[in-house]
Amino acid sequence: MWILGHRGASAAAPENTLAAFSLAMVQHATGVELDVYQAEDEIVVIHDRWLNRTTNGKGMVTSHPLSYLRSLDAGKGEQIPLLSEVFGILPPYAVLNVEIKHLTNVDSWLRKIREGLAQNRFPAENLIISSFNHRWIRQIKQAWPEVRIGALTATYPENGLGFAHDLDAFSLHMALDVVDECYVKEAHNAGLKVLVYTVDHPEDMQMLKAWGVDGIFTNVPDIARDVLA
Repeated sequence: MWILGHRGASAAAPENTLAAFSLAMVQHATGVELDVYQAEDEIVVIHDRWLNRTTNGKGMVTSHPLSYLRSLDAGKGEQIPLLSEVFGILPPYAVLNVEIKHLTNVDSWLRKIREGLAQNRFPAENLIISSFNHRWIRQIKQAWPEVRIGALTATYPENGLGFAHDLDAFSLHMALDVVDECYVKEAHNAGLKVLVYTVDHPEDMQMLKAWGVDGIFTNVPDIARDVLA
């Protein structure tokens, strides 16, 4: 089962920072999940719309220039990272799930992604792109057919796996509160991997393993590795 550090090893290091991503790999995670905003001609790694919770900044992420965002303390002296910097510190075998929180231009976003992958020699086949905004995901898949798409949902869709098929998805990313064993089997029968978020309790980890889930997003990769070993 894949163990993906949710915003890195975020129970032990500031979330969505290079320190958290590095620690997740030290804790033997399969890879990491992170959240991104488009800022000018860059892609920055942060989860919230507002800066106040995870940085010493104020206001909305999208209301500030890149220079201000990069000047902030994201916890314990860590910067808000660029996505390209994450490509540079991950080992080439790591799985990287990029969840898009804000996007203004698909073409420039894809250009920046491809530049970062090439410059850091991070394999594109290890990348999974997801978002709750399925319109963005569809546009990205149309422009980059080879990229792996994660069909992200916090609900049990009325049309079953229809939305995942519409996105030509590689994997189904589903909230722990709504996933069940039958849906896991249905997804597997449709050729989809199933990844569940956010899973921090050993009992849930063991249940999902018994159901045959392919991976979990967790804030505690070290605990997950011990439980699932």
